[in-house]
Amino acid sequence: MTVKTDHDCIIIGAGFAGLRALIETRRRGLTARLIEAGSDVGGTWHWNRYPGARTDSESWVYCFSFDEDLLQDWVWPQRYPDQPVMQSYLSHVADRFDLRRDIDLGTRVERARRDDATNTWTVETDAGNTLRCTYLIPAVGPLSAAYEPPFPGIESFRGERYLTARWPVEEVDFSGKRVAVIGTGATGVQLIPQVAQRASHLTVLQRTPNYVMPARNGPIDADQQKAIKADYPAIWEQVRGQVFGFPMNPAGRVFSDVDDDEARRVLEHGWEIGGFRFLFETFDDLLVDQRCNDVASEFVRDKIRAIVHDRETAELLAPKNHPLGSKRPPLGHHYYETYNRDNVSLVDISANSIEAITETGLRLADGSTHDADILIFATGFDAATGALTAIDIRGSDGRSLGEVWADGARTHLGIAVTGFPNMFVLGGPGFPFGNFPPTTEFAVEWTADAIDHLRTNGHDVMQADPDAMDAWSRKLQEIVDATVLGQGEAVHTWFLGANVPGKAHVPLFYLGGIPGYFAELRESADNGYSGFTFSRVAGADPEEVALRV
Repeated sequence: MTVKTDHDCIIIGAGFAGLRALIETRRRGLTARLIEAGSDVGGTWHWNRYPGARTDSESWVYCFSFDEDLLQDWVWPQRYPDQPVMQSYLSHVADRFDLRRDIDLGTRVERARRDDATNTWTVETDAGNTLRCTYLIPAVGPLSAAYEPPFPGIESFRGERYLTARWPVEEVDFSGKRVAVIGTGATGVQLIPQVAQRASHLTVLQRTPNYVMPARNGPIDADQQKAIKADYPAIWEQVRGQVFGFPMNPAGRVFSDVDDDEARRVLEHGWEIGGFRFLFETFDDLLVDQRCNDVASEFVRDKIRAIVHDRETAELLAPKNHPLGSKRPPLGHHYYETYNRDNVSLVDISANSIEAITETGLRLADGSTHDADILIFATGFDAATGALTAIDIRGSDGRSLGEVWADGARTHLGIAVTGFPNMFVLGGPGFPFGNFPPTTEFAVEWTADAIDHLRTNGHDVMQADPDAMDAWSRKLQEIVDATVLGQGEAVHTWFLGANVPGKAHVPLFYLGGIPGYFAELRESADNGYSGFTFSRVAGADPEEVALRV
Protein backbone atom coordinates (compact mmCIF):
# COMPACT_ATOMS: atom_id res chain seq x y z
CA MET A 1 0.00 0.00 0.00
CA THR A 2 1.00 3.63 -0.26
CA VAL A 3 0.34 6.48 2.15
CA LYS A 4 0.42 10.22 1.91
CA THR A 5 3.77 11.77 2.73
CA ASP A 6 4.51 15.23 4.12
CA HIS A 7 7.34 15.73 1.61
CA ASP A 8 8.99 13.77 -1.16
CA CYS A 9 12.40 14.30 0.47
CA ILE A 10 13.72 15.00 3.94
CA ILE A 11 17.28 16.39 3.85
CA ILE A 12 19.39 16.39 7.01
CA GLY A 13 22.06 19.08 7.28
CA ALA A 14 22.44 22.60 5.85
CA GLY A 15 26.05 22.59 4.72
CA PHE A 16 27.24 22.47 1.12
CA ALA A 17 25.62 19.08 0.42
CA GLY A 18 22.29 19.81 2.07
CA LEU A 19 21.80 23.24 0.49
CA ARG A 20 22.71 21.90 -2.95
CA ALA A 21 20.33 18.95 -2.47
CA LEU A 22 17.48 21.32 -1.56
CA ILE A 23 18.13 23.40 -4.67
CA GLU A 24 18.29 20.35 -6.94
CA THR A 25 15.23 18.53 -5.57
CA ARG A 26 13.19 21.69 -6.03
CA ARG A 27 14.42 21.97 -9.61
CA ARG A 28 13.23 18.41 -10.26
CA GLY A 29 9.73 19.19 -9.00
CA LEU A 30 10.14 17.34 -5.71
CA THR A 31 8.93 18.72 -2.41
CA ALA A 32 11.61 18.80 0.27
CA ARG A 33 12.22 19.85 3.85
CA LEU A 34 15.70 20.42 5.24
CA ILE A 35 16.37 19.93 8.94
CA GLU A 36 19.42 21.55 10.53
CA ALA A 37 20.60 21.35 14.14
CA GLY A 38 22.48 24.65 14.01
CA SER A 39 20.99 28.11 14.45
CA ASP A 40 21.94 29.00 10.87
CA VAL A 41 22.96 27.34 7.64
CA GLY A 42 26.63 26.62 6.97
CA GLY A 43 27.31 23.12 8.25
CA THR A 44 30.93 22.84 9.32
CA TRP A 45 31.32 26.59 8.73
CA HIS A 46 28.61 27.31 11.25
CA TRP A 47 30.03 25.12 14.01
CA ASN A 48 33.79 25.56 13.55
CA ARG A 49 34.21 29.19 14.61
CA TYR A 50 37.53 28.79 16.40
CA PRO A 51 40.20 31.45 15.80
CA GLY A 52 42.08 30.78 12.57
CA ALA A 53 39.43 28.55 10.98
CA ARG A 54 39.65 28.74 7.19
CA THR A 55 39.52 26.53 4.12
CA ASP A 56 42.41 24.43 2.84
CA SER A 57 41.03 24.63 -0.72
CA GLU A 58 41.44 27.75 -2.79
CA SER A 59 38.39 29.95 -2.48
CA TRP A 60 37.40 30.23 -6.14
CA VAL A 61 36.80 26.45 -6.33
CA TYR A 62 35.57 25.89 -2.77
CA CYS A 63 32.11 26.94 -3.85
CA PHE A 64 29.12 25.99 -5.97
CA SER A 65 29.61 25.79 -9.73
CA PHE A 66 26.01 25.20 -10.90
CA ASP A 67 25.00 28.86 -11.28
CA GLU A 68 27.03 31.17 -13.50
CA ASP A 69 25.53 34.35 -12.04
CA LEU A 70 26.48 33.25 -8.52
CA LEU A 71 30.05 32.57 -9.68
CA GLN A 72 30.32 35.98 -11.32
CA ASP A 73 28.67 37.98 -8.54
CA TRP A 74 30.47 36.62 -5.47
CA VAL A 75 33.87 38.16 -4.64
CA TRP A 76 36.42 36.09 -2.73
CA PRO A 77 38.75 38.36 -0.72
CA GLN A 78 41.56 35.84 -0.11
CA ARG A 79 43.15 32.73 -1.56
CA TYR A 80 41.94 30.76 1.48
CA PRO A 81 38.77 32.29 2.99
CA ASP A 82 38.23 32.25 6.73
CA GLN A 83 35.19 30.99 8.60
CA PRO A 84 33.24 34.29 8.62
CA VAL A 85 33.57 34.55 4.84
CA MET A 86 32.45 30.96 4.31
CA GLN A 87 29.49 31.47 6.64
CA SER A 88 28.56 34.62 4.71
CA TYR A 89 28.80 32.80 1.39
CA LEU A 90 26.52 29.93 2.42
CA SER A 91 24.06 32.34 4.03
CA HIS A 92 24.07 34.31 0.78
CA VAL A 93 23.28 31.11 -1.17
CA ALA A 94 20.38 30.32 1.17
CA ASP A 95 18.95 33.81 0.68
CA ARG A 96 19.65 34.08 -3.05
CA PHE A 97 17.75 30.86 -3.80
CA ASP A 98 15.05 31.45 -1.17
CA LEU A 99 15.94 28.24 0.67
CA ARG A 100 15.10 29.28 4.21
CA ARG A 101 11.34 28.80 3.76
CA ASP A 102 12.03 25.04 3.48
CA ILE A 103 14.58 24.80 6.32
CA ASP A 104 13.95 24.06 10.00
CA LEU A 105 16.87 25.57 11.94
CA GLY A 106 17.74 24.68 15.52
CA THR A 107 16.14 21.27 15.03
CA ARG A 108 17.93 17.96 15.39
CA VAL A 109 16.82 14.72 13.77
CA GLU A 110 16.73 12.05 16.47
CA ARG A 111 15.26 9.07 14.61
CA ALA A 112 14.40 7.87 11.11
CA ARG A 113 12.46 4.66 10.50
CA ARG A 114 11.96 2.79 7.23
CA ASP A 115 8.56 1.18 6.57
CA ASP A 116 8.68 -1.07 3.51
CA ALA A 117 4.94 -1.71 3.51
CA THR A 118 4.15 1.96 2.93
CA ASN A 119 7.43 2.84 1.18
CA THR A 120 8.07 5.68 3.59
CA TRP A 121 10.64 7.05 5.98
CA THR A 122 9.32 8.49 9.24
CA VAL A 123 11.58 11.17 10.69
CA GLU A 124 11.32 12.38 14.29
CA THR A 125 13.01 15.54 15.61
CA ASP A 126 13.88 16.88 19.04
CA ALA A 127 11.20 19.56 18.50
CA GLY A 128 8.58 16.83 18.70
CA ASN A 129 7.81 16.87 14.99
CA THR A 130 7.13 13.68 13.00
CA LEU A 131 7.50 13.89 9.22
CA ARG A 132 6.97 11.24 6.58
CA CYS A 133 8.85 11.17 3.28
CA THR A 134 9.67 8.86 0.38
CA TYR A 135 13.36 9.71 0.04
CA LEU A 136 15.72 10.28 2.95
CA ILE A 137 18.85 12.32 2.16
CA PRO A 138 21.31 12.53 5.08
CA ALA A 139 23.76 15.31 4.17
CA VAL A 140 25.51 15.63 7.52
CA GLY A 141 29.02 15.73 6.07
CA PRO A 142 32.11 13.61 6.71
CA LEU A 143 33.59 15.86 9.42
CA SER A 144 30.73 17.07 11.59
CA ALA A 145 30.63 14.66 14.54
CA ALA A 146 33.21 15.96 16.99
CA TYR A 147 35.31 13.37 18.79
CA GLU A 148 34.64 14.22 22.41
CA PRO A 149 37.70 14.48 24.69
CA PRO A 150 38.08 11.03 26.27
CA PHE A 151 40.04 12.15 29.33
CA PRO A 152 38.83 11.33 32.85
CA GLY A 153 38.33 14.19 35.29
CA ILE A 154 37.35 16.74 32.66
CA GLU A 155 34.40 17.99 34.71
CA SER A 156 36.71 18.83 37.60
CA PHE A 157 38.66 21.47 35.70
CA ARG A 158 38.04 24.89 37.27
CA GLY A 159 39.08 26.99 34.29
CA GLU A 160 37.52 27.49 30.88
CA ARG A 161 37.41 24.62 28.40
CA TYR A 162 36.47 24.56 24.75
CA LEU A 163 35.98 22.03 21.98
CA THR A 164 37.05 23.51 18.65
CA ALA A 165 34.22 21.87 16.69
CA ARG A 166 31.65 23.51 19.00
CA TRP A 167 33.25 26.92 19.50
CA PRO A 168 31.09 29.58 21.19
CA VAL A 169 29.73 32.55 19.27
CA GLU A 170 31.13 34.92 21.90
CA GLU A 171 34.81 35.84 21.59
CA VAL A 172 37.14 33.93 23.89
CA ASP A 173 39.70 36.18 25.59
CA PHE A 174 43.14 34.56 25.88
CA SER A 175 44.91 37.71 27.09
CA GLY A 176 47.18 37.10 30.05
CA LYS A 177 46.09 33.48 30.37
CA ARG A 178 47.85 30.15 30.30
CA VAL A 179 46.34 28.07 27.51
CA ALA A 180 46.83 24.38 26.72
CA VAL A 181 45.85 23.03 23.28
CA ILE A 182 45.43 19.27 22.90
CA GLY A 183 45.74 18.16 19.29
CA THR A 184 47.84 19.13 16.27
CA GLY A 185 45.67 18.05 13.36
CA ALA A 186 44.36 20.50 10.78
CA THR A 187 42.30 22.37 13.38
CA GLY A 188 45.12 22.68 15.89
CA VAL A 189 47.50 23.83 13.17
CA GLN A 190 45.15 26.71 12.34
CA LEU A 191 44.30 27.58 15.94
CA ILE A 192 47.74 27.49 17.58
CA PRO A 193 49.31 30.57 15.86
CA GLN A 194 46.24 32.64 16.74
CA VAL A 195 46.20 31.69 20.43
CA ALA A 196 49.96 32.20 20.74
CA GLN A 197 49.63 35.88 19.83
CA ARG A 198 47.42 36.62 22.85
CA ALA A 199 48.04 34.04 25.55
CA SER A 200 50.60 34.69 28.30
CA HIS A 201 51.78 31.13 27.66
CA LEU A 202 50.65 28.40 25.27
CA THR A 203 51.37 24.73 25.87
CA VAL A 204 50.80 22.48 22.84
CA LEU A 205 50.30 18.77 23.56
CA GLN A 206 51.16 16.73 20.49
CA ARG A 207 50.60 13.00 20.01
CA THR A 208 51.44 12.77 16.30
CA PRO A 209 53.27 15.47 14.32
CA ASN A 210 51.98 16.43 10.89
CA TYR A 211 53.57 17.42 7.61
CA VAL A 212 52.26 20.99 7.50
CA MET A 213 52.33 22.62 4.06
CA PRO A 214 52.74 26.43 3.91
CA ALA A 215 49.47 27.97 2.67
CA ARG A 216 50.95 31.20 1.29
CA ASN A 217 47.60 32.90 1.80
CA GLY A 218 47.03 36.40 0.50
CA PRO A 219 44.45 38.80 -0.92
CA ILE A 220 42.98 38.35 -4.40
CA ASP A 221 43.28 41.67 -6.21
CA ALA A 222 40.82 43.00 -8.78
CA ASP A 223 42.82 41.82 -11.79
CA GLN A 224 43.07 38.28 -10.44
CA GLN A 225 39.36 38.28 -9.62
CA LYS A 226 38.59 39.29 -13.20
CA ALA A 227 40.91 36.64 -14.64
CA ILE A 228 39.38 33.88 -12.50
CA LYS A 229 35.82 34.78 -13.47
CA ALA A 230 36.73 34.90 -17.15
CA ASP A 231 38.47 31.52 -16.95
CA TYR A 232 35.89 29.60 -14.91
CA PRO A 233 34.99 27.07 -17.65
CA ALA A 234 38.62 25.95 -17.90
CA ILE A 235 39.06 26.06 -14.11
CA TRP A 236 36.11 23.74 -13.49
CA GLU A 237 37.39 21.39 -16.17
CA GLN A 238 40.68 21.28 -14.27
CA VAL A 239 38.88 20.61 -10.99
CA ARG A 240 36.82 17.73 -12.38
CA GLY A 241 39.92 16.14 -13.84
CA GLN A 242 42.26 16.51 -10.84
CA VAL A 243 42.67 13.66 -8.40
CA PHE A 244 41.44 15.60 -5.35
CA GLY A 245 39.30 18.17 -7.15
CA PHE A 246 41.74 21.09 -7.13
CA PRO A 247 42.46 23.60 -9.93
CA MET A 248 45.78 21.98 -10.75
CA ASN A 249 47.30 20.09 -13.65
CA PRO A 250 49.32 16.88 -13.27
CA ALA A 251 53.02 17.46 -12.87
CA GLY A 252 53.74 15.50 -16.04
CA ARG A 253 56.75 13.89 -14.40
CA VAL A 254 57.57 11.02 -12.08
CA PHE A 255 60.45 10.83 -9.67
CA SER A 256 62.59 8.60 -11.88
CA ASP A 257 62.53 11.27 -14.62
CA VAL A 258 64.90 13.60 -12.74
CA ASP A 259 68.25 13.60 -10.97
CA ASP A 260 68.75 14.65 -7.36
CA ASP A 261 69.40 18.33 -8.12
CA GLU A 262 66.33 18.62 -10.30
CA ALA A 263 64.22 16.83 -7.69
CA ARG A 264 65.31 19.38 -5.12
CA ARG A 265 64.44 22.26 -7.45
CA VAL A 266 60.99 20.82 -8.16
CA LEU A 267 60.25 20.34 -4.46
CA GLU A 268 61.47 23.86 -3.61
CA HIS A 269 59.13 25.32 -6.20
CA GLY A 270 56.19 23.31 -4.83
CA TRP A 271 56.95 24.44 -1.29
CA GLU A 272 57.21 28.11 -2.21
CA ILE A 273 54.04 28.27 -4.32
CA GLY A 274 52.10 26.96 -1.33
CA GLY A 275 49.00 24.95 -0.63
CA PHE A 276 48.56 21.37 -1.79
CA ARG A 277 50.57 22.07 -4.94
CA PHE A 278 53.57 20.54 -3.16
CA LEU A 279 51.69 17.23 -3.20
CA PHE A 280 50.18 17.36 -6.67
CA GLU A 281 52.33 19.55 -8.91
CA THR A 282 55.75 18.15 -8.05
CA PHE A 283 55.71 14.43 -8.90
CA ASP A 284 52.75 12.40 -10.11
CA ASP A 285 53.92 9.34 -8.19
CA LEU A 286 54.51 11.02 -4.82
CA LEU A 287 51.74 9.03 -3.10
CA VAL A 288 52.50 5.69 -4.73
CA ASP A 289 56.29 5.50 -5.09
CA GLN A 290 57.97 4.93 -1.74
CA ARG A 291 61.35 6.37 -2.81
CA CYS A 292 59.71 9.55 -4.10
CA ASN A 293 57.70 9.88 -0.92
CA ASP A 294 60.77 9.30 1.25
CA VAL A 295 62.63 12.15 -0.48
CA ALA A 296 59.64 14.51 -0.26
CA SER A 297 59.08 13.61 3.41
CA GLU A 298 62.70 14.33 4.30
CA PHE A 299 62.49 17.59 2.36
CA VAL A 300 59.65 18.73 4.62
CA ARG A 301 61.49 17.59 7.73
CA ASP A 302 64.48 19.68 6.64
CA LYS A 303 62.21 22.70 6.21
CA ILE A 304 60.94 22.24 9.76
CA ARG A 305 64.50 22.07 11.04
CA ALA A 306 65.38 25.23 9.16
CA ILE A 307 62.36 27.18 10.46
CA VAL A 308 62.26 26.10 14.11
CA HIS A 309 65.23 27.42 16.09
CA ASP A 310 65.22 24.95 18.97
CA ARG A 311 66.61 21.62 17.75
CA GLU A 312 64.68 19.45 20.17
CA THR A 313 61.39 21.14 19.31
CA ALA A 314 62.11 20.88 15.60
CA GLU A 315 62.70 17.14 15.87
CA LEU A 316 59.45 16.67 17.81
CA LEU A 317 57.59 18.52 15.06
CA ALA A 318 59.21 16.50 12.26
CA PRO A 319 57.17 13.35 11.47
CA LYS A 320 59.31 10.23 11.31
CA ASN A 321 56.89 7.31 11.72
CA HIS A 322 54.65 7.86 8.73
CA PRO A 323 55.04 9.00 5.13
CA LEU A 324 53.81 12.27 3.71
CA GLY A 325 50.14 11.92 2.78
CA SER A 326 49.33 8.93 5.01
CA LYS A 327 47.66 11.43 7.35
CA ARG A 328 45.76 14.35 5.89
CA PRO A 329 48.38 17.15 5.58
CA PRO A 330 47.17 20.49 6.97
CA LEU A 331 47.97 23.89 5.52
CA GLY A 332 49.82 26.18 7.90
CA HIS A 333 49.70 29.93 8.37
CA HIS A 334 53.05 30.56 10.13
CA TYR A 335 52.56 27.37 12.13
CA TYR A 336 56.17 26.28 12.53
CA GLU A 337 57.30 29.87 13.13
CA THR A 338 54.98 29.98 16.16
CA TYR A 339 57.31 27.62 18.04
CA ASN A 340 60.03 30.28 17.96
CA ARG A 341 58.00 32.44 20.34
CA ASP A 342 59.14 32.60 23.95
CA ASN A 343 55.60 32.01 25.22
CA VAL A 344 55.06 28.70 23.38
CA SER A 345 56.16 25.24 24.49
CA LEU A 346 55.62 21.84 22.87
CA VAL A 347 54.96 18.71 24.93
CA ASP A 348 55.30 15.27 23.32
CA ILE A 349 52.56 12.91 24.55
CA SER A 350 53.16 10.12 22.04
CA ALA A 351 54.68 7.89 24.75
CA ASN A 352 53.52 9.88 27.77
CA SER A 353 49.78 10.22 27.29
CA ILE A 354 47.31 12.42 29.14
CA GLU A 355 46.22 10.43 32.17
CA ALA A 356 43.61 12.83 33.53
CA ILE A 357 42.29 16.36 33.57
CA THR A 358 42.74 17.96 36.99
CA GLU A 359 41.25 21.00 38.71
CA THR A 360 44.14 23.14 37.52
CA GLY A 361 45.18 21.56 34.21
CA LEU A 362 46.20 18.09 33.21
CA ARG A 363 48.38 15.21 34.38
CA LEU A 364 50.45 12.95 32.15
CA ALA A 365 51.18 9.25 32.58
CA ASP A 366 54.59 9.92 34.13
CA GLY A 367 52.97 12.06 36.84
CA SER A 368 54.07 15.41 35.44
CA THR A 369 51.47 18.18 35.39
CA HIS A 370 50.73 21.21 33.21
CA ASP A 371 48.60 23.97 34.69
CA ALA A 372 46.32 26.07 32.53
CA ASP A 373 43.57 28.66 32.78
CA ILE A 374 42.03 27.51 29.49
CA LEU A 375 41.95 24.03 27.95
CA ILE A 376 41.22 23.71 24.22
CA PHE A 377 40.46 20.28 22.77
CA ALA A 378 41.28 20.05 19.06
CA THR A 379 40.61 16.32 19.13
CA GLY A 380 39.15 15.95 15.66
CA PHE A 381 36.13 14.07 14.37
CA ASP A 382 34.47 10.69 14.25
CA ALA A 383 34.88 10.91 10.49
CA ALA A 384 32.36 9.79 7.85
CA THR A 385 30.19 7.67 10.16
CA GLY A 386 29.86 9.52 13.47
CA ALA A 387 27.19 12.03 12.46
CA LEU A 388 25.15 9.29 10.79
CA THR A 389 25.26 6.79 13.64
CA ALA A 390 24.43 9.57 16.11
CA ILE A 391 20.98 9.56 14.49
CA ASP A 392 18.95 6.43 15.14
CA ILE A 393 18.42 5.52 11.46
CA ARG A 394 16.79 2.10 11.11
CA GLY A 395 16.32 0.22 7.86
CA SER A 396 13.98 -2.43 6.55
CA ASP A 397 14.87 -5.05 9.18
CA GLY A 398 14.77 -2.64 12.10
CA ARG A 399 18.53 -2.54 12.59
CA SER A 400 20.28 0.80 12.94
CA LEU A 401 23.16 2.04 10.82
CA GLY A 402 25.34 1.78 13.91
CA GLU A 403 24.52 -1.91 14.25
CA VAL A 404 24.96 -2.62 10.54
CA TRP A 405 28.34 -0.85 10.55
CA ALA A 406 29.63 -2.29 13.83
CA ASP A 407 32.36 -4.26 12.03
CA GLY A 408 33.11 -1.51 9.52
CA ALA A 409 31.08 0.95 7.48
CA ARG A 410 30.09 -0.17 4.00
CA THR A 411 28.17 1.59 1.25
CA HIS A 412 27.81 1.38 -2.51
CA LEU A 413 29.38 4.38 -4.26
CA GLY A 414 29.45 6.17 -0.91
CA ILE A 415 25.74 6.89 -1.35
CA ALA A 416 23.57 3.83 -0.66
CA VAL A 417 23.38 1.07 1.96
CA THR A 418 21.72 -2.32 1.44
CA GLY A 419 18.64 -2.60 3.66
CA PHE A 420 18.04 1.16 3.67
CA PRO A 421 15.94 1.69 0.55
CA ASN A 422 15.44 5.16 -0.91
CA MET A 423 18.15 6.58 1.36
CA PHE A 424 20.84 8.59 -0.41
CA VAL A 425 23.78 9.59 1.79
CA LEU A 426 25.93 12.58 0.81
CA GLY A 427 29.43 12.70 2.29
CA GLY A 428 29.30 9.45 4.23
CA PRO A 429 31.64 6.43 4.24
CA GLY A 430 32.87 5.37 0.83
CA PHE A 431 32.47 8.90 -0.54
CA PRO A 432 35.58 10.37 -2.22
CA PHE A 433 38.01 12.40 -0.18
CA GLY A 434 38.89 15.69 -1.80
CA ASN A 435 37.58 19.19 -2.45
CA PHE A 436 34.07 18.71 -1.08
CA PRO A 437 31.81 21.25 -2.88
CA PRO A 438 32.42 20.13 -6.50
CA THR A 439 32.37 16.48 -5.46
CA THR A 440 29.10 16.74 -3.59
CA GLU A 441 27.52 18.73 -6.43
CA PHE A 442 28.15 15.86 -8.82
CA ALA A 443 26.77 13.36 -6.30
CA VAL A 444 23.66 15.49 -5.71
CA GLU A 445 22.93 15.70 -9.43
CA TRP A 446 23.50 11.94 -9.79
CA THR A 447 21.12 11.30 -6.89
CA ALA A 448 18.44 13.51 -8.43
CA ASP A 449 18.88 11.72 -11.75
CA ALA A 450 18.52 8.36 -9.97
CA ILE A 451 15.27 9.46 -8.34
CA ASP A 452 14.02 10.67 -11.73
CA HIS A 453 14.92 7.29 -13.22
CA LEU A 454 13.15 5.47 -10.41
CA ARG A 455 9.94 7.48 -10.74
CA THR A 456 9.70 7.69 -14.53
CA ASN A 457 10.22 3.94 -14.91
CA GLY A 458 7.34 3.03 -12.61
CA HIS A 459 9.48 1.94 -9.65
CA ASP A 460 8.88 2.76 -6.00
CA VAL A 461 12.05 1.51 -4.37
CA MET A 462 15.78 1.76 -5.11
CA GLN A 463 18.52 0.28 -2.96
CA ALA A 464 22.11 -0.95 -3.17
CA ASP A 465 22.71 -4.51 -4.28
CA PRO A 466 24.68 -6.33 -1.53
CA ASP A 467 27.21 -7.75 -4.02
CA ALA A 468 27.85 -4.25 -5.39
CA MET A 469 28.35 -2.93 -1.87
CA ASP A 470 30.87 -5.70 -1.15
CA ALA A 471 32.71 -4.90 -4.38
CA TRP A 472 32.87 -1.20 -3.49
CA SER A 473 34.35 -2.01 -0.09
CA ARG A 474 36.99 -4.19 -1.72
CA LYS A 475 37.83 -1.40 -4.14
CA LEU A 476 38.35 1.08 -1.30
CA GLN A 477 40.79 -1.33 0.37
CA GLU A 478 42.65 -2.10 -2.86
CA ILE A 479 43.24 1.60 -3.47
CA VAL A 480 44.61 2.09 0.04
CA ASP A 481 46.85 -0.96 -0.33
CA ALA A 482 48.31 0.43 -3.58
CA THR A 483 49.45 3.68 -1.95
CA VAL A 484 51.30 4.94 1.13
CA LEU A 485 47.95 5.83 2.73
CA GLY A 486 47.62 2.51 4.53
CA GLN A 487 50.67 3.36 6.63
CA GLY A 488 48.62 5.99 8.42
CA GLU A 489 46.85 3.37 10.54
CA ALA A 490 49.80 3.23 12.93
CA VAL A 491 49.51 6.97 13.57
CA HIS A 492 45.75 7.08 14.09
CA THR A 493 44.65 8.49 10.74
CA TRP A 494 40.94 9.21 10.52
CA PHE A 495 41.02 8.08 6.86
CA LEU A 496 40.83 4.57 8.34
CA GLY A 497 38.84 5.30 11.50
CA ALA A 498 42.00 4.79 13.57
CA ASN A 499 41.61 8.00 15.60
CA VAL A 500 38.55 6.79 17.53
CA PRO A 501 39.11 3.98 20.06
CA GLY A 502 36.95 0.96 19.35
CA LYS A 503 36.02 2.04 15.84
CA ALA A 504 36.56 -0.55 13.12
CA HIS A 505 39.64 0.17 11.00
CA VAL A 506 38.44 0.20 7.40
CA PRO A 507 38.93 2.71 4.58
CA LEU A 508 36.31 5.40 5.10
CA PHE A 509 36.85 7.21 1.81
CA TYR A 510 37.27 6.47 -1.86
CA LEU A 511 40.86 7.52 -2.51
CA GLY A 512 40.96 6.68 -6.21
CA GLY A 513 40.54 10.30 -7.23
CA ILE A 514 37.65 12.55 -8.17
CA PRO A 515 37.77 11.68 -11.91
CA GLY A 516 37.66 7.98 -11.07
CA TYR A 517 34.70 8.47 -8.76
CA PHE A 518 32.79 10.52 -11.32
CA ALA A 519 33.46 7.77 -13.87
CA GLU A 520 32.03 5.17 -11.46
CA LEU A 521 28.84 7.19 -11.05
CA ARG A 522 28.49 7.73 -14.80
CA GLU A 523 29.02 4.06 -15.54
CA SER A 524 26.32 3.05 -13.08
CA ALA A 525 23.84 5.58 -14.52
CA ASP A 526 24.66 4.69 -18.13
CA ASN A 527 23.89 1.05 -17.34
CA GLY A 528 20.51 1.71 -15.82
CA TYR A 529 21.97 2.29 -12.35
CA SER A 530 23.88 -0.93 -12.16
CA GLY A 531 24.67 -1.99 -8.62
CA PHE A 532 21.16 -1.11 -7.52
CA THR A 533 17.89 -3.02 -7.40
CA PHE A 534 14.49 -1.53 -8.21
CA SER A 535 11.09 -2.76 -7.11
CA ARG A 536 7.44 -1.87 -6.71
CA VAL A 537 5.55 -1.69 -3.44
CA ALA A 538 3.12 -4.60 -3.22
CA GLY A 539 -0.39 -3.49 -4.05
CA ALA A 540 0.60 -0.04 -5.33
CA ASP A 541 -1.93 1.50 -7.70
CA PRO A 542 -0.29 2.16 -11.12
CA GLU A 543 -2.48 5.26 -11.57
CA GLU A 544 -1.28 6.59 -8.20
CA VAL A 545 2.34 5.97 -9.24
CA ALA A 546 1.67 7.88 -12.46
CA LEU A 547 0.22 10.77 -10.48
CA ARG A 548 3.30 10.90 -8.26
CA VAL A 549 5.48 11.12 -11.40
